[in-house]
Amino acid sequence: MTMSYQDQIKGRSSGTGRLLAGVAWVVLLLGLWLWGREVTDVRHGVSAPATGDMAAAGRPPDVKLPPAHRPLDDALPQRVDIPGLGVQAPVVARGLDARGALDPPPYDQPGVVGWYAGGAAPGAPGTALMVGHVDTRSRPAVFYKVSAMRPGQTIRVVRADTEVAEFTVESVQVLTRDRFDAHQAYGPRKSGRAELRLITCGGSYDRTTRSYTANVVVSAYLTGTGR
Repeated sequence: MTMSYQDQIKGRSSGTGRLLAGVAWVVLLLGLWLWGREVTDVRHGVSAPATGDMAAAGRPPDVKLPPAHRPLDDALPQRVDIPGLGVQAPVVARGLDARGALDPPPYDQPGVVGWYAGGAAPGAPGTALMVGHVDTRSRPAVFYKVSAMRPGQTIRVVRADTEVAEFTVESVQVLTRDRFDAHQAYGPRKSGRAELRLITCGGSYDRTTRSYTANVVVSAYLTGTGR
């Protein structure tokens, strides 16, 4: 039986269920970690945005954040809007590739965001994962400016049920590849909430490895809805 992403995080009440959930969770995190390394392959001709003070990106916000909104029912995501970055991007469902790594959108679709369809839907209980490229071989991609986001900013996800799930950013972390913590990146911050992660590559460009040195993880939680 295939276990849901939410069950993998929460675990089962029985000892056998907890063991299976733990194994599945480890496998998924390994796959996501592999994806994090995979998407950091640099695309020639594009300079990635510098992150500056990496420690500052994860500090507690100075702004007062709103309370969490109750989670919504499941509904497929259709579009992601980030007003502060001028981003309006269609969403496509993605799964895991043959190696068990999260399969991002194709590089010939730089304006598309991938949603991990094996996990929570944006706005539903749990942590919804959305991934996007920072660049292509010739130009910036949909999440090129994501590293510049700050706590308090808004992310909106238009859903198939016509509701708009409105998320508030609570942290922006730049996790270096040599100290990457998959649970910190992808796990829930608080139980019972509807959370969202935007994930892309970042840091500086390492010419030796021909890759970026870090991953940017934007953490947000549901704070409102609209139509």
